Amino acid sequence: MQLTAGNKVALVACSNGLPVNQQPEVQRLMQVLRGMGLCPVCSDYLYAGSTAFAGTAAQRAAALQQAYADSQIRAIFDISGGDMANQLLDLLDYRQIAASPKPFFGYSDLTVLLNALYTKTGAVSYLYQVKNLIWQSSAQQQPAFVASMFSGADDLFRVKWHFLRGERMSGTLLGGNLRCLLKLAGTPYMPDLTGKLLFIESLGGGVPQMVTYLSQLRQLGVFKHISGLLLGTFTYMQQHRQQPSMHQLVLQETQGCTFPIAYTSQVGHASTSRCLPIGGPYTVQLP
Repeated sequence: MQLTAGNKVALVACSNGLPVNQQPEVQRLMQVLRGMGLCPVCSDYLYAGSTAFAGTAAQRAAALQQAYADSQIRAIFDISGGDMANQLLDLLDYRQIAASPKPFFGYSDLTVLLNALYTKTGAVSYLYQVKNLIWQSSAQQQPAFVASMFSGADDLFRVKWHFLRGERMSGTLLGGNLRCLLKLAGTPYMPDLTGKLLFIESLGGGVPQMVTYLSQLRQLGVFKHISGLLLGTFTYMQQHRQQPSMHQLVLQETQGCTFPIAYTSQVGHASTSRCLPIGGPYTVQLP
């Protein structure tokens, strides 16, 4: 994908509404985007009032749908996260979205939308929080974003991987936040992971929660069908130095499997996080 100066981009919040005290942060983001030559257009449903909701599910879905329908909007950035993005899944017109494709960016709870968009339309979306442009690592994020979005460079997408098992994998990349991905299990929005590369990461959750999620993946038959597993950061576990580590848990849970496994510290919830193309082709191999 490539943006040019003068392009309109939409800012939406499909998951939990942002606290009102984050308005200055959103204003800073808009200022940065304008400084890059873009024209940000905000949804009417960004901020939560006395509840967690920034509008009803129908209103948030309509705001996203309008961003797809507007031919002048060239990219959509979701600036929310939390728990409630899956409210929108059965309210969207996927046929209309497929007819007017444009890149959608989001992370964390937006994993449900990234993967549903692939399932329903075959679209490539992007696991990335655009507020990284104003957070702690903005000095590194902004030039990488400009190089990748305006000049087609790979700065924002360049990730250093290390192998736990194997030395190469290639295929369509799916996944995102592990807890949120599993919300799609048993629904029409869960992607077919057969032959795919699965990426997983997590902000919260300790060893018991990770064991639960990995067991569910196994019980869903995921480990019988994927062609590779990619691990991002598992923030709570790493900050608290919990044992067994996520790498150890994954190796234990996938004993007897032969698919390659690789990991990185460059994709997850940190402000340094790079961008991954969900639904796009992806290759990881040893140098």
